[in-house]
Amino acid sequence: MRLPERVLTAIVVAVMAGLVVVPTAQVIMRGVFTLPFIGAEELTRFLLICLVFLAYPLVIGHGENIVMGELKAAMPKKVRAVVNVAISISAVAVTGFVGWVTAVNITRNLSNATPTLAIPFWLFLGATLFGFAGAALIHLLHLRKPPQADKNVAV
Repeated sequence: MRLPERVLTAIVVAVMAGLVVVPTAQVIMRGVFTLPFIGAEELTRFLLICLVFLAYPLVIGHGENIVMGELKAAMPKKVRAVVNVAISISAVAVTGFVGWVTAVNITRNLSNATPTLAIPFWLFLGATLFGFAGAALIHLLHLRKPPQADKNVAV
């Protein structure tokens, strides 16, 4: 595992830990100490959004995204190779486009924040931008060597 992947994995694990700790702390504070944890729901929602988009490049990098393995397995080998390249090209286009749209939305929402904790919206959108830009880069690298090695085919 390369250093950027290890760092991103550590960040994702920390965000996931926060996703477990925040609701647990809310329940304990409310149930045991009868104290409110103001903004816990908002923070949990923020952490979930960040977890999904920060982990997206890791999923793509390991080839663990959803594929139609059975359909591709039924294709002749040469057709399957063309389909794999077409998938990578379209994935670069789609993830790149979503990343670009997200970057545009960040510039339009710099002053917006969540109502309770005042978490800036650009943090949510930044995780989204990171996820889709990272996925676009990984899909671009996959053009040289597509990860669809038919390893995730259920037979």
